[in-house]
Amino acid sequence: MKLMQFQTDDIIKTALNEDINYIDVTTDLLVDEDSVSAARYVSKDEGVLCGIDIAMRVFELLDPDFECEILIHDGERVKKGDIIATLKGKTRALLKGERTALNIVQHMSGIATATNRLVSLTEGTNACIADTRKTLPGLRAIQKYAVTVGGGKNHRYNLSDCAMLKDTHLDAYGSITKAVGVLRSKLGHTVKIEVEVGSLEELKEALDAGADIVMLDNMSCELMAQAVKLAEGRAVLEASGNVNEDTVRAIAETGVDIISVGAVTHSVKAFDISMKTSKI
Repeated sequence: MKLMQFQTDDIIKTALNEDINYIDVTTDLLVDEDSVSAARYVSKDEGVLCGIDIAMRVFELLDPDFECEILIHDGERVKKGDIIATLKGKTRALLKGERTALNIVQHMSGIATATNRLVSLTEGTNACIADTRKTLPGLRAIQKYAVTVGGGKNHRYNLSDCAMLKDTHLDAYGSITKAVGVLRSKLGHTVKIEVEVGSLEELKEALDAGADIVMLDNMSCELMAQAVKLAEGRAVLEASGNVNEDTVRAIAETGVDIISVGAVTHSVKAFDISMKTSKI
C-alpha cells in the first residue's frame, strides 16, 4: 500500500489543529521566535519502525526551514537506544509538533511490530496475515499502510471494495445462495463476493453458490482443517476470530489462506520512542 501526501497532510493538520488550536500558551509565551534547536528521535523499544516520514512531515508543515536526517526507515528493525533521526529547526516548531509527531510514529510502529510478530509466527505456512476495517476513524490509511510495512496484507479498504455477506446481512435477506445470486447479477466483473460462515454446511452452500472468498468465523482449528479439505481450493478461505500470538500458528497450520486480525489496528500497544532536544 502506498500513502498519498494529501492523505497524510490532512491527518497531520487535523491533529495539529486539535492539539494547538490557535496558540501554544507555554511555548509561544516562553520561547523566542528566532530560537533554533536540535533534536534526536531515540528508540526505547524493539521492533519494526513505521511512520517516520510522516512524523518528520509534521515539523515541515510547522517550519519551512526544518531539516532532518532519517537514519532508520520504515520497515527496518530498531532496537532500544537506536537513534532513528536527527532534527534541526525552530524551537517553537519542534515543541509544538513533538506530541503529534510522536503519536503518529509510535502508533504506526506499534501496528507494524504487532503485525510482524504474527507474520513471523506463521512463517512456513500458506497463511497471510491481514487487517480488517476495525480501524480508528480518520486513521485508516496510515493504519493499513503500517500493516503492510509489518509484512501483512490489507483486507478491503472500505465497503466499496468487496461485497461481504456477514450473518447480519443474511439474517436480513435470507439464504446464502439467494444473496450471492442477487449480488452476482448486479456487481461489476471486478468486484469479488465474500461470505461469512460458521459451519461446514454453510461453507458448502457458499461454495456451491460461487463465493470467491469464504470467511470461517470463530471456527475451531479442527473444523477449519475440515473446511480446507471440503473447499478443495474452490474459494479463498479466511480465518477470523480469537486470533492472537498464542493461537495464530495453529490456525495457520489448518491450511487457510488468510488470517484476519482486527487487534493489530484497534488494540495495538504504542511503540516507545522519545524526542530529545538541545538548544543550538
